[in-house]
Amino acid sequence: MNLVIDIGNTRVKAAVFEEYKLVELFSFDKKIILSKVKIILNKHTITSAIMSSVASISNYKLQKLNEIIPFRLVSSKTKVPFKNKYITPNTLGVDRIALIVAAKKEYSKQNILVIDAGTCITFDFINKDSIYLGGAISPGIKMRYISLNSLTAKLPLLSPKLPLNFIGESTDESIHSGIINGIINEIDGVISQYQNNFLDLTVVLTGGDTNFLAKQLKSSIFAKQNFLLKGLNEILIFNKSK
Repeated sequence: MNLVIDIGNTRVKAAVFEEYKLVELFSFDKKIILSKVKIILNKHTITSAIMSSVASISNYKLQKLNEIIPFRLVSSKTKVPFKNKYITPNTLGVDRIALIVAAKKEYSKQNILVIDAGTCITFDFINKDSIYLGGAISPGIKMRYISLNSLTAKLPLLSPKLPLNFIGESTDESIHSGIINGIINEIDGVISQYQNNFLDLTVVLTGGDTNFLAKQLKSSIFAKQNFLLKGLNEILIFNKSK
């Protein structure tokens, strides 16, 4: 079985796969990663492992994890089943790489836009010829709420909430409308840009805020909550065959 681990900005997500079949999902705090991986290994017979990280993790923990189970660490140098046309490939996030691999696997020979709604909102595009062209990076939902509070003198820090009306009738409602309504229109607008330039576009929405946003979008999308983990598993399988 394969163990895939994604260390995000806030939490760690992991999954066990039997070839391409998802067996079990896990989500936990970075502080307990060593003990949690040991629990997973006691429960499942793991033969291969892969890890991606967009957050800082100490060399000590990486070393200890590698002692528990040798793993591949995804980087810009990792072999992937697509052609990368990004001008600065060394700066391309490993999370974005995994999402593109998942898109190519699940929607082969299609133009695909992957939208990851997490700490940041990323847009990544791979065309029907398996060429990655790039995308965009935008602040995520929580980041926008925090920035309004921390960069102003009087605006409150609120929890994300769908606005009752696009016209905010109070400061709180104005914030909700500005952020949530703004993000929804932003995503729909970006999708329209791609649709105007690429025929037969397939759009995938993933990330922590998938369920919160999916029903609000006007555009036709596929909501895939665990797309990144599937991409990591595909990278692992692809490299084992090399």
